[in-house]
Amino acid sequence: MSKRIAILATHGFEESELKSPKEALEAQGWETEIVSLEPGKIKSWSGKDWGAEYTVDNTIDKVSSAQYNALVLPGGVINPDLLRVEPHVLDFIKDFFAEGKPVAAICHGPQSLISAGVVHGRKMTSVKSIKHDLINAGVEWLDEAVVVDKGLVTSRTPEDLPAFNEKMIEEIKEGQHKLPAE
Repeated sequence: MSKRIAILATHGFEESELKSPKEALEAQGWETEIVSLEPGKIKSWSGKDWGAEYTVDNTIDKVSSAQYNALVLPGGVINPDLLRVEPHVLDFIKDFFAEGKPVAAICHGPQSLISAGVVHGRKMTSVKSIKHDLINAGVEWLDEAVVVDKGLVTSRTPEDLPAFNEKMIEEIKEGQHKLPAE
């Protein structure tokens, strides 16, 4: 069954954390779309310097969660810092959670989830430098390669990408997760 996945990123995303999941998703025969703040190209960060540029497929002001089966948030230090202050980004993220759709975030990617207010009461992991941000937001933080909590997949660093990609694909195949009763 065909799936369409949004990869939300802007300048300064960690290249491997966008490229590897994108390739893994496309290997499933699924469509990926890089969604960003503005059209054109966004520049990656690779290791200790700027990396390749990637073409933006759509802009955040022109999309809705209804168009996608899942959301991927790569990390990088600059990327989430720029995304987490944009109201369209926060609404987009909140909608995926409200709809019970899978969301996968790696490294610093969960910072945008904190700002969207969707992490309280979850089990998650991340790069250690934002561990306390997540704990302060009400997360049970675990130092594991990949943590899955009701369709939310999180990992720590690029070294965890194989486990991250595997669990992300598994959750997307499962589809929407049952929303808690209100």
